[in-house]
Amino acid sequence: MNAAADTKTAKRRVTAHGSRVLLCAALVTACAASVAAQEQHRQKPGEPPGVFESVGRWFDEAWSSLGSNFSSARSRVDNFGDEAGEAARATANAAKDAAGAVARLPTARVVKGHQNCVIAANGAPDCGVAAAALCKAKGFNGGRSVDITSAEECPAPVMLGRREAKPGECRTVTFVTSAFCQ
Repeated sequence: MNAAADTKTAKRRVTAHGSRVLLCAALVTACAASVAAQEQHRQKPGEPPGVFESVGRWFDEAWSSLGSNFSSARSRVDNFGDEAGEAARATANAAKDAAGAVARLPTARVVKGHQNCVIAANGAPDCGVAAAALCKAKGFNGGRSVDITSAEECPAPVMLGRREAKPGECRTVTFVTSAFCQ
């Protein structure tokens, strides 16, 4: 919408400037034509043209050249306005297409929960199965883990500080807290 306003302003400026130039050129041409007419009345047949007649002819040629330049400039300004309108339409269509693409995305989203990860054969946590289980519990077909948390799990008296933990009594657990589900 800003481009359309800029185009209208540019057209007004060109039109106002062109009107002033045309008015000045018309005044100069009228004066030159008047002088040339007076010169023709004074000129005798067979004499070379006078200074005023030459100036008048020069103004006539300049006037015709100026007219073609103004029509060329006007067509360029009109063409610019058309191109600006086409660019605005293309931008609007691109935005519409992007909105349509977002609307067509499958119903995928991130869900939160708590699903323990299984320990793999190498001793590391395998959270792929936990993420899929978390997504299935929320009604999706499957998913991938987005956030994983690890914590130490101990008996309640140890956690409350009533006694010290015995060796091997506490263990580290890893669980999925959010998953990208599809």
